[in-house]
Amino acid sequence: MPRPRKYRKVCCLPESNLYGPLNRMPLEDKMAMMSVEEYETLRLIDLEGLTQEECAESMQVARTTVQKIYADARTKIADSLVNGTIIKIEGGDFKLCDENEPMYGCKKCHRNRCGREITDK
Repeated sequence: MPRPRKYRKVCCLPESNLYGPLNRMPLEDKMAMMSVEEYETLRLIDLEGLTQEECAESMQVARTTVQKIYADARTKIADSLVNGTIIKIEGGDFKLCDENEPMYGCKKCHRNRCGREITDK
């Protein structure tokens, strides 16, 4: 029996969940699915400037888990840039950070977006 997946702590959901070339319709068959955890690792490491270790601590998972999630996310972004695929961010094994926590787990938490649902399905 496989071990249950651990929920990854995520600060905020993305403001938009579709990204890609402007000349392609989002309903086309060529779409890459990115999980919310992959989005969060990109945000923490590339935008916030955290190390993989700091990112792992923020998301409450092992560093090796963050490495794998980050590598998968970068592969999807590269595929989008090179092959013109659209990226749709949704799903995954995550929990949003609690608004009662004193520190939201990142330097620039977008508090106004915490707890927001992804509406573009």
